[in-house]
Amino acid sequence: MELKRYVTTFLLICITGICFSFCKSEKKIDHPENRPAVLVFSKTNGFRHDSIEKGTATIEALGRDNGFEVVHTEDSTLFTSDYLDKFKAVIFLSTTGDILNDAQQQAFENYIQQGGGFVGVHAAADTEYGWPWYNKLVGAWFLSHPKQQNATIDVLDKNHPSTKHLPDQWTRWDEWYNYKDINQETTVLMKLDENSYEGGENKGNHPIAWYHAYDGGRAFYTGLGHTKESYDEVDFQKHLLGGIKYAMGE
Repeated sequence: MELKRYVTTFLLICITGICFSFCKSEKKIDHPENRPAVLVFSKTNGFRHDSIEKGTATIEALGRDNGFEVVHTEDSTLFTSDYLDKFKAVIFLSTTGDILNDAQQQAFENYIQQGGGFVGVHAAADTEYGWPWYNKLVGAWFLSHPKQQNATIDVLDKNHPSTKHLPDQWTRWDEWYNYKDINQETTVLMKLDENSYEGGENKGNHPIAWYHAYDGGRAFYTGLGHTKESYDEVDFQKHLLGGIKYAMGE
């Protein structure tokens, strides 16, 4: 009788552990139709930015204040058609390196082709160099960067929700990426003034934020957001929120 009780207890512990692990691996969301959701994905397979946690918390706060759910994960196995369909947009928050396998890439392509939205933040351009479709989606790949410093941004298009609040010229501190394999079919929102800082390598034509309709969906990218301090800036928060709203189709 004593042995039976021990066995029963052991089995209950095992079942509880399995359930706990499953619940941790996929955060279920249950929201009404008037409460859309976005997925923040921050898996890294290279350099890891220490601003990821601050960025995630900032997007969660933006969601609470603006009527959308935010789910954060670094679990690439969630990239299935059934799971991605829950979200209005997927945000690659300073992802780096090769982070999705072939099946996960296909699921994400299907998601965009069915009208999904994408937001790339900073090192999203330092991601998936072997995936040409992704290069076109994100809009460019990372080439290099100089030291962190102040630079002046020329705001070219103030009709977009990510830029409508900004001055014509916006000077701020960040890590400024140089880019390669730039998709010429995007609409550039902001360019860096390479005369305002040291180390620009895009020969005066240096986009730093853009958007476009792509393969059935919507994509927005900003090269800003390397530093933790960026996420405390009200202007940057509004810039990021506007990009998210665009990607969500609002």
